Amino acid sequence: MTDDEKVVDWDSENSTKAEVKPDSGESDTVTSPAKPKPAVKKPKEYKTHPMRKVMIEKVVVNIGVGEAGEKLRKAERVLEMITHSKPVQTISTTTNKELGIRKQMPIGCKVTLRKESANKFLEQAFWVKDNKLAFYSFDDFGNFSFGIPDYTEMQGMKYDPEIGIFGMDISVSLTRPGLRISKRRRNKKKIPPRHRVTEEEAKEFIKKQFKIEVVEE
Repeated sequence: MTDDEKVVDWDSENSTKAEVKPDSGESDTVTSPAKPKPAVKKPKEYKTHPMRKVMIEKVVVNIGVGEAGEKLRKAERVLEMITHSKPVQTISTTTNKELGIRKQMPIGCKVTLRKESANKFLEQAFWVKDNKLAFYSFDDFGNFSFGIPDYTEMQGMKYDPEIGIFGMDISVSLTRPGLRISKRRRNKKKIPPRHRVTEEEAKEFIKKQFKIEVVEE
């Protein structure tokens, strides 16, 4: 017996009987169901990143009187009553003969509030404005300003004839974590535009934080 015959005999002995089906033109290969792909974790949204959080940097309350003397002292007393902080005088940087202002002359006073004291003061100031702000109060960098015509409109304040009527300007600066590197003295760096607070972000922050209505006119 040749080697080829031995191979044939071995194959015939170990082969299994199988039914021969007529060719239907379809493949006999059975495909197993595809395994589900593992869930891919979605990256956090860019807006929810802790470095993207918008917050109040400072609130500056200013009263300008245009002159020194008794009127300026009364304005300082008003600021101290409504903010519970000691005001500082604002000094003129130029000379204006028409307004009677000379350089280095005290012409007003201001108080800078931060953190919790800034939030509490803004709540009272927004209450005076009926929780409404005009759209033009915001600038392109996310800051906004508004005025109060009379300090007696604040909660708990009464008219004092010895003081008179004083209005004030309130300026609010918004910021994000990391903006300090553009203002520090050493190793100062620039902040890319995408990290700055925009006008729309400032409006959205005020609406959520203080329930303020931005009036579009």
